[in-house]
Amino acid sequence: MKISIIIRCFNEEEHIGKLLTGIEHQDHKDVEVIVVDSGSTDSTVAIASKFDTHIIKIKPEDFSFGYALNVGCEAASGNILLFGSAHVYPLYQDWLSKMAAPFITDEKVALVYGKQRGDHRNKYSEHQIFKQWFPDKSNYNQQIPFCNNANCAVRTTLWENQPFDELLTGLEDLDWAKKIQNKGYKLVYEAQATIIHVHEEKATNIRNRYKREAIALKKINPDSSFSFMTMVRLLVINIAHDLRQSFTDGKLLTYYGEIFMFRYNQFIGTYAGHKETETKLNDKLRTKYYYPPTKDAVMPYDDEQQLIDYNE
Repeated sequence: MKISIIIRCFNEEEHIGKLLTGIEHQDHKDVEVIVVDSGSTDSTVAIASKFDTHIIKIKPEDFSFGYALNVGCEAASGNILLFGSAHVYPLYQDWLSKMAAPFITDEKVALVYGKQRGDHRNKYSEHQIFKQWFPDKSNYNQQIPFCNNANCAVRTTLWENQPFDELLTGLEDLDWAKKIQNKGYKLVYEAQATIIHVHEEKATNIRNRYKREAIALKKINPDSSFSFMTMVRLLVINIAHDLRQSFTDGKLLTYYGEIFMFRYNQFIGTYAGHKETETKLNDKLRTKYYYPPTKDAVMPYDDEQQLIDYNE
């Protein structure tokens, strides 16, 4: 079974080489890699060109998450379309094999997504989110329409009949999962298909990310709401959880301030997104949400899995 890996990128010179190296070390060899670049001004494209990749360039003003994926999917020739963020990298050599297996064993499987963890560059609270969203136990018939395109795969024939929504400001993966599940197909979470997802975000970037995702969620689920009191309640609950966990980990003093910063921007961004009146993806929103100004997890694994040595 051939896997087409679609990687969206914009100024990812620090990360994309490690992801492409990890792909080269996979035990599943029937692979093609398609890089969709939306106007990088650094060495991203030059680095990707050193690997066996097909590079497609799109204009920054045309970018949306759904559009970039659809462009990559149209150029793909594999039976499976696998999506990876440019700032992720696999831990084990059987990552692709683990992602492909459910498609082979069950023809009703439409989508498979794998585990994500962070490294020392991720915020402490995001490590907690990853543990909640991506548990250690697999689920081969997930009932809720959740997934994440940083480490996700879909069946090509189903994408052909249902492309990604190009007008959403985010969460195109949840939208696709919800629609395909309503058609009677299965969603699978594979806990053994592990990647490291690196986020090095400033406060404004965190707020921006959660705001645009909340805008998208309103369009996907028009009945969703997020009141001020809901924001306050969730903010308090999550800060308290992270403080308790950091105390248990012996890291309270190290991460005390960071926890408040991350959770505040997470929920103030979510609240602002639900209050946003402009939800149509236009040039103004595209510039604001996609191109904002910027200037040691231990992984459980199967005894059979082989770690990738990135230092060799």
